[in-house]
Amino acid sequence: MNTFISDLNWRYATKKYDASRTISPEDLDVLKQAVRYSASSYGLQPYRVLIIKDKAIRSQLAEVSFSNKDSILKASHLFVLANIKDVDHAAIDAYIDNMATTRNVERELLAGFESFLKSAFSEQTPESRSTWASKQTYIALANLLSAAASLKLDATPMEGFQKAAYDEILNLGEIGLTASVAAVVGYRDHDDPAQHLTKVRKPEQELFITL
Repeated sequence: MNTFISDLNWRYATKKYDASRTISPEDLDVLKQAVRYSASSYGLQPYRVLIIKDKAIRSQLAEVSFSNKDSILKASHLFVLANIKDVDHAAIDAYIDNMATTRNVERELLAGFESFLKSAFSEQTPESRSTWASKQTYIALANLLSAAASLKLDATPMEGFQKAAYDEILNLGEIGLTASVAAVVGYRDHDDPAQHLTKVRKPEQELFITL
């Protein structure tokens, strides 16, 4: 079996974490780079990623989560992906500035692309822009889960939390962000019964349609 597919088959939504084990700095850096190099529409990356080790903060977040409370407290790290609430002209300006610097090109040469982006986003409401940005975080989340599996790190994605409460605890509103999705990463507890369950997925003939 292909190594990548084998890694995906190995991972599962871990239910019980070993609180005594911590991700190494080297592995944490791989996870960060996997998120950093994730694809995003137009390359805008309209989000920030909070990596939370602080137990006091995680305890507060666990209280306003609907599930995985124990995992939030015991896993090595908690990742919270927070999208930009409103992808406005300032966000696009920053992106174009970064592109010009990174690619060592005159900013004026990017004026056409900049104008296109500003026009496209101006046609949307702030709510639709926020929804679009939130969807981009799921691409980064997928990369995070896959990278964790390649390192034989366990990970559990999470949507079940009070987003407004997360925003307040993490002061996200002050920097124009709102919590979108989260994941805990660490090491499975040897007593976690879920690790022994056979993975359930649709058969290929039901999942794929070839035209």
